[in-house]
Amino acid sequence: MIVTELAPLLTPTPTEAEAFTDPAAAVARLEELYFAATEFLSLQFSEAVTRGRPKTRVRAYYPEIRLTTTSFTRADSRLSFGHVAQPGTYATTVTRPDLFRNYLVQQIGLLIENHSVPVMIGVSDTPIPVHFAVAGNPAVLVPQEGVLDFSLRDVFDVPDLATTNDDIVNGVRLVNPDGSGPLAPFTAQRVDYSLARLTHYTATDPRHFQNHVLFTNYQFYVDEFEAFARKALADPASGYTAFVAPGNHEITGPDAPPLLVGKMPQMPTYHLKRRDGQGITLVNIGVGPSNAKTATDHIAVLRPHAWLMVGHCAGLRNTQSLGDFVLAHAYLREDHVLDADLPVWVPIPALAEIQIALEDAVEAVTQLEGYELKRIMRTGTVATIDNRNWELRDQSGPVQRLSQSRAIALDMESATIAANGFRFRVPYGTLLCVSDKPLHGELKLPGMATDFYKTQVSRHLLIGIRAMETLRETPIERIHSRKLRSFEETAFL
Repeated sequence: MIVTELAPLLTPTPTEAEAFTDPAAAVARLEELYFAATEFLSLQFSEAVTRGRPKTRVRAYYPEIRLTTTSFTRADSRLSFGHVAQPGTYATTVTRPDLFRNYLVQQIGLLIENHSVPVMIGVSDTPIPVHFAVAGNPAVLVPQEGVLDFSLRDVFDVPDLATTNDDIVNGVRLVNPDGSGPLAPFTAQRVDYSLARLTHYTATDPRHFQNHVLFTNYQFYVDEFEAFARKALADPASGYTAFVAPGNHEITGPDAPPLLVGKMPQMPTYHLKRRDGQGITLVNIGVGPSNAKTATDHIAVLRPHAWLMVGHCAGLRNTQSLGDFVLAHAYLREDHVLDADLPVWVPIPALAEIQIALEDAVEAVTQLEGYELKRIMRTGTVATIDNRNWELRDQSGPVQRLSQSRAIALDMESATIAANGFRFRVPYGTLLCVSDKPLHGELKLPGMATDFYKTQVSRHLLIGIRAMETLRETPIERIHSRKLRSFEETAFL
């Protein structure tokens, strides 16, 4: 496996790239290459910890997928993904192929089908940072900082933030350093970076994340989610198999003891799992656009099929009542956290499939429909701001802008989540519940919770779950429409 200790650079034995027309076999080869590379780095790292600094520099490389087509043959135009726009060579590095197996099989299969050429699976020229190679490997003892008598970067490759960025999804990088076109929206280093951050922020392993993600800003929804999960686990027909809480605490039956979570992470995350990964993940992002951006920045690399915001908001109209629902069909972005990546002049459109799923879910749970539904739900613009105490400022400026925008609700997360969904090509939506009306003197105080409000909050999470279950049955090509795709897109979703 090792070239030689006398070599100036110690690497795994080089292998030639192989052509594949079977997507499952292609992914199996990616797994072999990735496992060999990370095992090599883990072994060399462990020996360096116990025996001291190696005599040579140690390096292993990410595997890659490469496609070359010479034809302008038109692919199935009904799909917004799964094909390249013009002849050329396209490539992407890959990490954790075991975690992304189903996704990779699907995306590679579409490429082979649409272009009638094989994909090449081999070793890239992008080094794997040792931090990512040993992360989560129970067989590797990682010493505390300062214990080693040499600097890691003198021997091993470390994360390179200069090349770990969102240039591809932001549309500012159309060519890889070797002249090939990007095949996927994220490079392997960018994915590894986010997988590490997800573990830190959510206290759950990325393998537990499901394809449908709910975001909330209120702890009550977490309690409701666990109660729903236990009922679902009692019903074999539900298809749900396990419930996971922070710390990777997992239950598989309704009668399991209460989940005792220790120190809460920054964004407590819970997963109601199905065997096919089509379950539901709930992330309590807390309050503020910074957390909303951080969570979606990292969850995006998992390529979920949809994410929705189900949280509390301020109602801005006198005709609204506490507990009313707000279905966002537009966003006023004053959160500012995405201004550098997605200018505020970029419109964030409502997605018809998501809107219909949410409205149908409200009708199903509340048993109201048509004109009667307007008694408890308004559709309109949601404003998102970065100042929690905006009410304390001079009212003339903010209130005038809110009125001119026709906003009906205000929060600190929804537009951020929707905008990042647009940026990362993840279908998004927002259904909020009015918890206070600051413009009308109804501030969020403990005694204000009416029976109607309490009932609506209890229903709110069920509506989000119902909408996700509807989207789960919707063909993926209908959800991932061209509304989220720009002029020059990667073939991979």
